[in-house]
Amino acid sequence: MRIQSVHEGVVPISSSIRNAWIDFSSMDCSIVAIVSDVVRDGKPVVGYGFNSNGRYSAGEILRRRILPRLTAAEPDALLDEAGELDPTRAWSIMMNNEKPGGHGERSVAVGVVDMALFDLAAKIAGQPLYRYLSDRYGDGQPDDKVFVYAAGGYYAPGKGLSDLQDEMRAFLDQGYRVVKMKIGGADLSEDLKRIEAVLDVLDGDGSRLAVDVNGRFDLDSALRYGRAIEPYGLFWYEEVGDPLDYRLNAVLSEHYSGPIATGENLFSVQDARNLIRYGGMRPDRDYLQFDPALSYGLTEYLRTQQMLAQHGWSSRRCIPHGGHQFSLHIAAALKLGGNESYPGEFQPTGGFADDAVVRDSRVGLTEIPGIGFEGKQAFYDVLRRLHE
Repeated sequence: MRIQSVHEGVVPISSSIRNAWIDFSSMDCSIVAIVSDVVRDGKPVVGYGFNSNGRYSAGEILRRRILPRLTAAEPDALLDEAGELDPTRAWSIMMNNEKPGGHGERSVAVGVVDMALFDLAAKIAGQPLYRYLSDRYGDGQPDDKVFVYAAGGYYAPGKGLSDLQDEMRAFLDQGYRVVKMKIGGADLSEDLKRIEAVLDVLDGDGSRLAVDVNGRFDLDSALRYGRAIEPYGLFWYEEVGDPLDYRLNAVLSEHYSGPIATGENLFSVQDARNLIRYGGMRPDRDYLQFDPALSYGLTEYLRTQQMLAQHGWSSRRCIPHGGHQFSLHIAAALKLGGNESYPGEFQPTGGFADDAVVRDSRVGLTEIPGIGFEGKQAFYDVLRRLHE
């Protein structure tokens, strides 16, 4: 296997919505196509990658540092002992001459290419990615369905309580039982009204509602909101403070008895380890949301899973951020606790295959070789134009 060419571009995923911290009016993401010399049905096999929502495109880093290192590498450097493509071998090539630390947009750029390489490797092997991963990094018996929750409930111009309720009803009609909404972008009294409006749609069952602060609160606000929402018995209280403020999270866990979720803005195994060591996370109830596409790719995520196991954490406590097909395959292969889903936002990158059906908040996997972008037509058309 040889890489024939690599193509990089940007796709907009902008929206009028906002959370407690940012709006998405100018949001975009990087896309990559890696063209191999392997030919199937008269066409070269191509691997595709992109970065999750919430971080902007990383084209400058890709063009100036990451992709030149990859294309300059000896072809055999990407192959295993059997002569097959091994995406994990590309990681050290892409990170050559990079200092430790400073995780952020660099991790996004590496993650985009890592995704494309895993898509390519699974396609060459003729397997859907979740089976490819399970055979190599799991127990060979992947989950055939994955728990998913519907993320929404954003703030938007003119969006009232009835609009919020209609949005959540639509999620339920699509087969979701657990939904998520944003808080922290209004004052506490207004957010409590919003929460209670959604609970009315859920027949008062707080265990089916997660709330997400997107890192907005200081400690006092985190505790104040925690006291107010604890009686609802929510599914989780997410990313309450700054992602690197481990003390805030630890103090919160001492006062808030319900599940806490965080980790989507931690981009390395070192940062993840610090969260486990110093963030007060409780392996019997809390959730870890590290996003493989943003955190140096699946290669780094596998190292993170090894670290978690050493600290006594079950993979079932991991529910990745991102709401896309890549993390869905990873969740099935590594037997994670589930995966985020964005039924109405961040198109064309977000969401699963066009024929995916959610029943009782569980969804099956596509059997298309690779990640299966070919089964998500609107996005595949964008990806195909990148290299044709």
